[in-house]
Amino acid sequence: MIKKRCVIYAKDIQRITGKSERYSHEVLKKIRRLFDKEKGQYVTISEFAVFSGIPEEELLEYIN
Repeated sequence: MIKKRCVIYAKDIQRITGKSERYSHEVLKKIRRLFDKEKGQYVTISEFAVFSGIPEEELLEYIN
């Protein structure tokens, strides 16, 4: 069984958007505010998909 990650990291956002690491961390902060999460909580790929408007299936091509 192949396991896929459900969490997205700043490095993944960098790879997807082509933007800087700093920009990627800001995006994660915005998503945490949008979904009312605490500072250290993880952001899921599906939450990033909702925030960015990119279908989750396309995002999975860039992750792993």
